[in-house]
Amino acid sequence: MLSQKVVFKSANEAVCTAAKQIDYHLMGYYPITPSTQIPEGMDLLKSRGQMDTVMIAAEGEHSAAGICYGGSLSGARVINATSANGLLYALEQLPVQSGTRMPMVMNVTCRTVSAPLCIKGDHSDIMFALNTGWLILFARDNQEAYDFNIIGLRVAERVKLPVIIAFDGFFTSHQKKKLLVFEEDKDVKKYVGEYKAPYTAIDTDNPVTIGSYMNEPDIINNKYQLRLAMEQAKSVIYEEFEKFAEISERKYNIVHKYMSDDAEVLFAVLGSAFDTAKEAVDKMRLEGHKVGVITLQALRPFFGNEISDACKNAKVVVIGDRQDSYGSGGNFSTEIKAAFYENMISAKVITRVFGLGGKEFYVEDAENMLYMGIEAMEFEDIKSFDYYGAYRGKDYKTERYFEPVTEVNSSMGYEVSEQDNKVSIKGINIKKATNMPKRLVAGHSACAGCGIPVNINLLLKGIEGNVVMLFQTGCGMVVTTGYPTTAFNVNYVHNLFQNGAATLSGILEGYKERQRRGEIPEGKITFIMVSGDGGMDIGLGAALAAAVRNHNMIIFEYDNGGYMNTGYQYSYTTPLGAKSATSHVGTAEKGKPYMPKDTAKLFEATNINYIATVAESNPQDFIVKAKKAQYYADNYGLAYIKAISACPLNWQDEPRYERVVIHKAVDSCYFPLYEVERGIRRVTYRPKEKLPVVDFLASMGRTRHLTGEGYKDIVERVQESVDKKWNELNKM
Repeated sequence: MLSQKVVFKSANEAVCTAAKQIDYHLMGYYPITPSTQIPEGMDLLKSRGQMDTVMIAAEGEHSAAGICYGGSLSGARVINATSANGLLYALEQLPVQSGTRMPMVMNVTCRTVSAPLCIKGDHSDIMFALNTGWLILFARDNQEAYDFNIIGLRVAERVKLPVIIAFDGFFTSHQKKKLLVFEEDKDVKKYVGEYKAPYTAIDTDNPVTIGSYMNEPDIINNKYQLRLAMEQAKSVIYEEFEKFAEISERKYNIVHKYMSDDAEVLFAVLGSAFDTAKEAVDKMRLEGHKVGVITLQALRPFFGNEISDACKNAKVVVIGDRQDSYGSGGNFSTEIKAAFYENMISAKVITRVFGLGGKEFYVEDAENMLYMGIEAMEFEDIKSFDYYGAYRGKDYKTERYFEPVTEVNSSMGYEVSEQDNKVSIKGINIKKATNMPKRLVAGHSACAGCGIPVNINLLLKGIEGNVVMLFQTGCGMVVTTGYPTTAFNVNYVHNLFQNGAATLSGILEGYKERQRRGEIPEGKITFIMVSGDGGMDIGLGAALAAAVRNHNMIIFEYDNGGYMNTGYQYSYTTPLGAKSATSHVGTAEKGKPYMPKDTAKLFEATNINYIATVAESNPQDFIVKAKKAQYYADNYGLAYIKAISACPLNWQDEPRYERVVIHKAVDSCYFPLYEVERGIRRVTYRPKEKLPVVDFLASMGRTRHLTGEGYKDIVERVQESVDKKWNELNKM
């Protein structure tokens, strides 16, 4: 046995330890709860000089999967981590990787697939990956998450298939436990060995074509070879389990059993629920009940013969599925029942879907399921499939707390005129604007000092009439719409980052067409999409496409300079040199590695009629631009507004001083206020005294380190960029 030490880590942290010891060449990733701690932890290790893995933060999971695939094509060892809708967004790329036989490791921290949005753990995501051609090992605890990351790489490289290491979100990913890790990194490196890809995309002496166009009969042969590789993996997994036992003294089996040999009732379950069920088995054994529990360590390949053999003596098998296939039953139970049929296992099968959305699973719940199995031995009327712990819902009368804001009570008499291709707004002043009823009302749960409600309400003070709002996923959405109440008294829709603009495009075009057909009365609605928290990274493609199509809508971006949804990872709009959970400051890293993205300039390239930047420090300017955006959206097409938005939690400054910090961003021209009206740029605010940009950077904890020794070059680069943009604006 190789030397090991006891550590106290969560499964996510255990994965980071394994990744450090393997020292992958490359990680392509995109943050998503609850897997985000993996790239965060790896970036921290890299910042300390403890590993050399190249960390690439993609703009979305689809691109992250592409980055990983590209890394594999170069012959590099590659790792990724994702969850839930992130896995689904990447799904289209998964068969590409397996179909061209490129090994890599991806950790899936299992979580509920939305909608409705829920970040807690179940298995509704991992089951989508069953048919992608990837190996899938399922870890039930922190130790297995660590071990399977090492074993899985060996298996993947031997059979030339990528592998997923799955484990339960929050139950396993975040809960810390004692586990053993190898003391010396070199021992892990020696165990996994060197990998030499049989072919790569970078060997210029031996050029190959990868991913060619293929017709029948070649395509069926290709898929058949993939199946043969999956079948080969069965024996390889056994072999690697044996080899790993030699160096660790931890012996794994495909079917992990507890008190199962003489059990009349067996409980089959995946993941962390296994340990809970073990306690129930212990209690019920003391009462004289012959019960047991089993779990699978691998979902792909599926070991139907082995699980059938483990259940051959049982009279009843209760299968707990943390996922439903809606209309068919959970995938786990469906595959077990198919295996029983093939192997002529006569046990009665009862399926119960449980624990969706992270619903806790207690020892008493496991006991109840096992007692169902005991009852089923005597009675025939036990349902073969049902949900456990769910209820249909109650009929209740919706309570209205605020009157809806419509054109009746939101008309402020603002005067709009157009002359010489320029729109003028009169009648707006701050005092008058306070009379505008709020569409985003009291009751939200934003942090103290958060700029999101401030900026949204300032925007809406300039928008008269009926409004439909769509929010992309983000803090703004989470803090305002916690079921069963909402902080909006206008129509509100949520969709994911990458599809917000497309969804709102569909709503408004459907509205216009239904009006044209006379199905709904004539009227006017202003359609507004709200994005932020890094949403203009993953959602930029759909937003720019909507701008090119020029739909009659407003896109409003509250830019808080980070990916704030999962604890502040860096966004493409994060300042250069800023520290975040994925851009640490250490001996080997100096914060965010590249300049922030200029979203407003990108929208300018689509040739839409109105673009503006706004800040809460200049409320009059803000409201006037909002009214202009509404006019252009109503009459000409898409309008875009970008606000700098404070996030005291992640900017690491005082909530009460946020307006001062925003002032410094504007007065240093780090965030200049201007508009582009029909292609003509106009600066709308000139500071009396232009501050050095370091004044803005020094006011936030995330960039305060830039004022210290060793960061002068970064500050100079930021100042140079700010000056260049300011000079360009003035020239225009």
